[in-house]
Amino acid sequence: MKIILASGSPRRKELLKQAGFDFIVEPSQVEELAQQKEPAKMVEELSRIKAQDIADKHLGEEVVIIGSDTLVFYEKHVLGKPVDESDAFRMIQMIQGKHHFVYTGVTLVEQANGIQKVSSFHEGTKVEVVTMTDQQIRAYIATGEPMDKAGSYAIQGLFAPYIKGIEGDFSTVVGFPIERVVKELEKRGIISE
Repeated sequence: MKIILASGSPRRKELLKQAGFDFIVEPSQVEELAQQKEPAKMVEELSRIKAQDIADKHLGEEVVIIGSDTLVFYEKHVLGKPVDESDAFRMIQMIQGKHHFVYTGVTLVEQANGIQKVSSFHEGTKVEVVTMTDQQIRAYIATGEPMDKAGSYAIQGLFAPYIKGIEGDFSTVVGFPIERVVKELEKRGIISE
């Protein structure tokens, strides 16, 4: 069955490739507006919006669409991708020296024989960041790396030295809980164990 990743994220593409998948990339361009307020439900809803957008373009085909969305949550603040460098600074300043949570939601839309099955799940990971100086934050932002990342950082990139520890799945923080995705695809018989 053809697999479509409804995301242009290089990190998601890399994790799927590393897991040995053959897939097509077709990023969703739909506006991402969540009604849900609770972190786990919010990322599931956003991943479903993306996956359904691409599924609607492939009606009648035998295909599996994978949608995913990652958000950083600090206290009651949702930290998405920064709009500019000052926004990135604000976010990193907020989480430095503290812990926060990263949630990634995934939706699988299976289409075969005129039937569509939609299922969503999420993973959450606690991340602790060391105390950083304003100079360190500005130097990191100057690399350009935080500008397309939820929470303004890449745990697998140049921000790695500032991570004190995590509780949970590393790939969830990267933006795609690959182990869980593989298990869910196996459970549904989309791939063999």
